[in-house]
Amino acid sequence: MLINPTIDMLRELGLSGMASAYQELEAQPEARHLGHGEWLALLLERESTARGQKRFEARARAAKLRHDAQIENIDFRATRGLDRNLFLKLAGCDWIRQRHSLLMIGPAGVGKSWLACALGHKACREDFSVAYHRLPRLFATLALARGDGRYPKLLKALARTDLLILDDWGPEKLSDEQRRDLLEIVEDRYEKRSTIVTSQVPVEHWYDMIGNPTIADAILDRLVHNAYRIELTGESMRKKRSMTAAATT
Repeated sequence: MLINPTIDMLRELGLSGMASAYQELEAQPEARHLGHGEWLALLLERESTARGQKRFEARARAAKLRHDAQIENIDFRATRGLDRNLFLKLAGCDWIRQRHSLLMIGPAGVGKSWLACALGHKACREDFSVAYHRLPRLFATLALARGDGRYPKLLKALARTDLLILDDWGPEKLSDEQRRDLLEIVEDRYEKRSTIVTSQVPVEHWYDMIGNPTIADAILDRLVHNAYRIELTGESMRKKRSMTAAATT
């Protein structure tokens, strides 16, 4: 049987995973004793794995996560009040399937952004679409989009993302335009998609950060309702690492 034409045909059909597996199996003498069904199963398994990896890589690129963070690398021993059981439950991504949200609160440097990105990375693995935005920059982007006609398109993109990470909200009070932008975002996503919000400001002070009582009620009703909460404490982990590094030099 001609091997190279078969491999070339598989690649032409876009079955690169099967092509690689076929080439490897042909090089293994013991594989010649496998039945046709076993060969086919191995080829299909490799193709499925390759396509899943490509989907993950595409979603991870599109997410533009701030940190290359993974669940497996989380330090649960750090004294910051992170509930291991709750976080590992969130890592299962059922809360995204159920369209809940997550509020992550704590002082600067305790790892809010890193943990949010770790959940975003896991969501990409689970084949969810993810988008990361620092909220101050997102407001600036929306302001520019309003001026050049891209505003509806950008809001639509934010609305259809399975997991939207809004990082670093506050402590500045929102402007009228920013209040309306945030309301549009949370209204479009309420009970339809999941959102992570990180902030140094406790949730009970978000009302004051929004400013307008009517809009604040509308935003918080949609954002806080049915949301999981992680409240972190302690000193900055970045500061601790820099002090440790200085002590060892």
